[in-house]
Amino acid sequence: MAEQNKDQEKTERASPKKREKAKKKGQVAKSREVASVAVLSACLAFFWFGSFAMVAKMMALTRWLITESSRFNVDYNNIQSLSSGIVYKIFAMLSPLLLSAFSMALLANYAQVGFVFSSESVKPKLSKIDPIKGLQKLFSIKGLVELVKNIFKISLIGFVVYVTMKGEIENFIPLMDQSVWGILIYIGEAAFKIILRVCLALIILAVLDYIYQKWEFEKELKMSKQEVKDEFKQTEGDPIVKARIKHLQRDAARKRMMASVPGADVVITNPTHLAVALCYDQASGSAPKVVAKGAGFIAENIKDVARENNVPIVDNKPLARLLYNNVDVDEMIPVNLYRAVAEVLAFVYNMKSSRGRGSGIRGQRLED
Repeated sequence: MAEQNKDQEKTERASPKKREKAKKKGQVAKSREVASVAVLSACLAFFWFGSFAMVAKMMALTRWLITESSRFNVDYNNIQSLSSGIVYKIFAMLSPLLLSAFSMALLANYAQVGFVFSSESVKPKLSKIDPIKGLQKLFSIKGLVELVKNIFKISLIGFVVYVTMKGEIENFIPLMDQSVWGILIYIGEAAFKIILRVCLALIILAVLDYIYQKWEFEKELKMSKQEVKDEFKQTEGDPIVKARIKHLQRDAARKRMMASVPGADVVITNPTHLAVALCYDQASGSAPKVVAKGAGFIAENIKDVARENNVPIVDNKPLARLLYNNVDVDEMIPVNLYRAVAEVLAFVYNMKSSRGRGSGIRGQRLED
């Protein structure tokens, strides 16, 4: 059976249960290109708005380093404090950039798959270091697609850099007459232009890659018709077993219902198709209750049990239909039927008192 399921073509969309199971394992439709271009965009925006502030901090760090170094001789005793100061200032200078890049990466991943926490993907497995499976992944269709994508990405970046630099060649010669600060500004502007164009190109590539990853993920999640049936059986239960259980439950309920007929006060019929058994407890003061009802074969059984136990049977077509259609077993009769039922019970009690229990009451007609 397992081999048969494996060989079946997967043509059905994945069920919510399978999607949830895959999500718990960390299997989601996610493009790494989206996160990469998001980080690049965050860095680009940071340099656009904060490049001069960062340059000022770098110059301040350089001045501080030169000043501190000139105050004392750098040796083994004071190199630790100097190094700690340098690391602290560099971290303070780069922390806004690192924070913006990290936040953008989280936002990009959350936008793709939402909040997913799974330890399944980081669990140590021998299959992850299996060289044979590694080669199979490397030379698979998915690996080939990744290779073609990476080659295309490198080629695209190279083309964008080449076109941008080709347009800047005419500005190289005038740099000879510029100051060092002017040259640095030009290099920064040219680098920013290159990164901006590369970022725009990678955004298009990321969108296309996300569409492909989504399509590939949906393709891998597809199920065969047999898998859909098996999952339905696991979730809802085997239809054959459920039908058998319902049949047994109906039989048990019918037996309980038939066991209540001997204690009924009257059975109202229509007279051939329907039968409704009523019980009235005068001591409790509650309304009469339907203890059994049925149509066709079940109605005949109710009447047979009633005859065997001398339970009065009264023919009343309108009342039998109303009770059968509007009152369930073990329910009290509604208020609008009090009068009609009371007339039947009064008729039964009068017959009992005059002729004895059940004698001469079977099949009596009492039409409204």
